Amino acid sequence: MMLGALLGALSVFCMAAQAGPQINVGTVYDYLDGDKSTYLKRVFNSGDSTAFVKINVLEIVYGADGVPQEIPVAASTDGASRNGVMASPARLIVPAKGMQGTRLLYLGERDTERYFRVRFVPVVPEKEDDFVVSSEEREEYKKTLSAGVNVMTGFGTIFFVRPKNARFDTAVNDSANRYELRNNGNTVLVVDEFKSCSLSNESDCGPTTKHHVLAGKSFAFDKEKGREYRFILVEGESKKNLKVASR
Repeated sequence: MMLGALLGALSVFCMAAQAGPQINVGTVYDYLDGDKSTYLKRVFNSGDSTAFVKINVLEIVYGADGVPQEIPVAASTDGASRNGVMASPARLIVPAKGMQGTRLLYLGERDTERYFRVRFVPVVPEKEDDFVVSSEEREEYKKTLSAGVNVMTGFGTIFFVRPKNARFDTAVNDSANRYELRNNGNTVLVVDEFKSCSLSNESDCGPTTKHHVLAGKSFAFDKEKGREYRFILVEGESKKNLKVASR
């Protein structure tokens, strides 16, 4: 089982087409190694006006039925700090054609792998927001946007927090009709740039896909005669280019 519906739900939010802020957060999958506690995430604005961006973090938790749910990040047992990921700062003012960064900080135990959705949402600043702008600046910004129809698009990313003692252990079961990778480690592995190509026609290839295989889960496919399956097995910093042929 892979992330399936969870990753399929990666969000792109549209608030309304033309001028205005246009943000880009780079990769939609980020990984915090077991020996790190912070991760720098950059937000770019290719638009022609300032972007005011709110950052929200939710934890992705799997129920007994295997269905993921998104829940608020909880406080620690002593109530003094959060137990999970927080963004610092959680509000960004990104100038036109500019960039700003936020640090994703992990607080709490690292016994098991955890998953978080980080949302980057452009907004029009209001009085109750924590953006440090004056009333005059806020009203001027609204007037600028109201001059035309604007696109304000946000993004949802997935943040994998590996356990402190991350361990990779991938088992391969390669039979005549089926190929399986089982993740016997304790952290996610990635099957990247997966595609199926004809052995007789190099240009006859299927779509290229990416798959995350959680600890204890498997990625498998049935072999079709005359096809070759190509992918990169990513285990942390290790990358292996693999080919599986069915003749």
